[in-house]
Amino acid sequence: MLTSPHTLLEILLRTLTVYFVVLVGVRLTGKREVGMMTPFDLTLLLLLSNSVQNAMTGPDNSLTGGIVAAVTLLLLNYGIAEGAGLNRKFRKFVQGQPTLLVHDGQVISAHMAKEHVSSDELMRALREHGVASIDDISIAVLEVDGSISILKYDDVKPGHAAHARRKIFKKPE
Repeated sequence: MLTSPHTLLEILLRTLTVYFVVLVGVRLTGKREVGMMTPFDLTLLLLLSNSVQNAMTGPDNSLTGGIVAAVTLLLLNYGIAEGAGLNRKFRKFVQGQPTLLVHDGQVISAHMAKEHVSSDELMRALREHGVASIDDISIAVLEVDGSISILKYDDVKPGHAAHARRKIFKKPE
């Protein structure tokens, strides 16, 4: 039995709605949840995908209905990626923006709390970058993909303000 055009249009509209609700929900959970998946996050993602499937296709379990939902999702994803590439404000809305976690060797606790980054996670990132101490960091940034980038004082160009401050305030060895 063929799926009616009315049902296919309903699937398209349901899929659009579910996509945007899930996109906003994932965006609101923060960068760490998106970038660093734990077993808990993976479980949530799998259950979420299963729970919204019926909301997208409704009672229609036909191949055509599934294809309409899949093509709608792919086109939405492509359109949002294109829009993010062309418009900075839209990109900031969809992807967010990097967050400064450490500046001049000082942890910015308010930013860490806002982004749900623990000191253990920050210390793990330091070890991954081969940095022994927070005192050695010029800046640490939580990127939009959930990773933490670290710039050591040694990486800062001579003459840069942070480099000059580090030389002035360097602890005696």
